[in-house]
Amino acid sequence: MEMTGLQIFKYMPAAKKLEHTNCKECGCPTCMVYSLKLAKQQIKLDRCPYVCDELRQIYCQSLKHPQNTVQIGDLKIGGENVLYRHEKTFINPTILAVMVDCSKPDYEDKIKGICEFKYTHVGENFGVDLVILKNSDNKAELSLRAYRRSNPAIINSEQLQSLELNIIEEQDFQTTKDYLIETRRRAILEKDENSSAPVCVVMKNDDIYSQCAKAGFYLCKYANMLVFEEFDADLFSTLITLRHNIFTDPQKTLQVDSGLYKYNNPDENSIIFMTTNFALTYFAVANELENLAVPSYLIIVPADGMSVLTAWSAQTFTPEIVSKFLEELDIKNKIKTRKIIIPGLVSDMIEELNAQCPDFEFVEGTKDASDIGEFVKKLSV
Repeated sequence: MEMTGLQIFKYMPAAKKLEHTNCKECGCPTCMVYSLKLAKQQIKLDRCPYVCDELRQIYCQSLKHPQNTVQIGDLKIGGENVLYRHEKTFINPTILAVMVDCSKPDYEDKIKGICEFKYTHVGENFGVDLVILKNSDNKAELSLRAYRRSNPAIINSEQLQSLELNIIEEQDFQTTKDYLIETRRRAILEKDENSSAPVCVVMKNDDIYSQCAKAGFYLCKYANMLVFEEFDADLFSTLITLRHNIFTDPQKTLQVDSGLYKYNNPDENSIIFMTTNFALTYFAVANELENLAVPSYLIIVPADGMSVLTAWSAQTFTPEIVSKFLEELDIKNKIKTRKIIIPGLVSDMIEELNAQCPDFEFVEGTKDASDIGEFVKKLSV
């Protein structure tokens, strides 16, 4: 792990109250400033002539990159430097690849299905990341490029073997799981050069449910690439959704623009829903509203990209904020509907909302977006 400024400072003359404390020979006013700059790699270690051998050894070890990065076109594999996402973030999403045996008569149909696959999740379009051609010839590659729509990268099996990857065949689940975890642990904690290659797991061709369960675990801990012999759209959609959640930077909020959104051509009498501008909440609700048989509005309240309960707890989703935002949108004059449906998770706000926004009546909605359809069937606006 990279050293912090305070960890470095413990080895400095000022921390040990030795001669040359805060001597300024490094160009910094104090040993603490030097330590902080060294932690950010804004200054060289040898700028201080009094660095002890122990710090030199530990610091140089900390600069070693735990895991190498391998690139295939625009795809980056590996490059991870933490064991747990909350420590910092995971960097390069696990590559989902399909190996196509071009010696089989149906290989062109498989290629076509792979290349036409598109999955939309939280406003982004995803497809298969990589196609690996086995027993390929020029005809197979030309066929793949002709069908290509979702833009997967293309390599053959010989090129795969030439990459600086640690390629393993999936054994039983326990053996594969233990290998992945131990390899990542050695790479991150020990910076073992023998464990620094990104790990590629070639999956067994099991039933789809077993594959999904095992691949989901390997994706979380800690496969850098998964290769499947058969393509299944539902399997890939599930793994893409999981991958998106795992490789989202926990230090950055995912948010959408606040405002008034319309679904199925609403008029001034259509129903109104409300939620925060947390991206995952928005897309979950929006997906349900798009599939409703009735027109509707969705008011997205600015809440610093927080989910409903988090925003309510952090006081970024309050009756005062809602009232002000309704005025900004001029909802009272644009829409005749006076009932606004809020998430069931914050139904305790209803009394305050009704008091703060006397022109509207706030209604308790569902706790889960998936229940919106049934809720609307019983709703009287």
